Amino acid sequence: MKIISYNVNGIRAASTKNFFGWLQATNAEMVCLQEVKAMPSQIAEIIALIEQLGYHHYWFPAEKKGYSGVAILTKVKPNHVEYGCGEEWIDKEGRILRADFDDFSLMSLYMPSGSSGDERQLKKYEFMRFFDGYIGELRKEIPNLIVSGDYNICHTSIDIHNPKSNAKSSGFLPEEREWMQLFLDNGFIDAFRHFNKDSHHYTWWSYRAGARGKNLGWRIDYHLATRPMESRLKNLRILPDAIHSDHCPVLLEIE
Repeated sequence: MKIISYNVNGIRAASTKNFFGWLQATNAEMVCLQEVKAMPSQIAEIIALIEQLGYHHYWFPAEKKGYSGVAILTKVKPNHVEYGCGEEWIDKEGRILRADFDDFSLMSLYMPSGSSGDERQLKKYEFMRFFDGYIGELRKEIPNLIVSGDYNICHTSIDIHNPKSNAKSSGFLPEEREWMQLFLDNGFIDAFRHFNKDSHHYTWWSYRAGARGKNLGWRIDYHLATRPMESRLKNLRILPDAIHSDHCPVLLEIE
């Protein structure tokens, strides 16, 4: 089974770059999208395309138009879909969506960025604290869980092109990296690092200074799987040649 996570930086913008032709070619069973930046009522033609490709689709947009929002597309109909997490400000921003299947659950996650200033960085820390407790409780109910999405954090120095110059940048701050390590230590597997320990693999590039062409990027998009899922992890590939966004998709294969 193929599971894709992709921050599309606007589903409408991505659709003009042959996103759906690409998606059809991948033949993925499940797709977690972040930053869809649209409400279902705004994208009737896109929804028709999604349905033509054989996907059930579930959307959790932000209240603010053109901002944030997550979605899950799946060829396997879920038993249950959970919209949001119950924390009002997080749900207003459309950041968490979960689909429950027979033998595991899949979450599409879009963690806040702190790059716009101190106020948003504090909200990011608030989200991180909340998410720890939320996932801790959820795992008691759902031990087989994959949390896929844009975490807006580079975990280690090999996950970013220039760790020294970015030491004080949001997304690579010591507190963020420590949180990511503790999250993994508390029972999650970084599926990419499970298969690949090499540097220079990134999932996001600035639009400035030709960063993507020079591969000056950050690895901030992840599939994190709970440890009971370990034996089912078969492969993970970052797909930098898919250019529909400033991010690229991450493809997980599970048994």
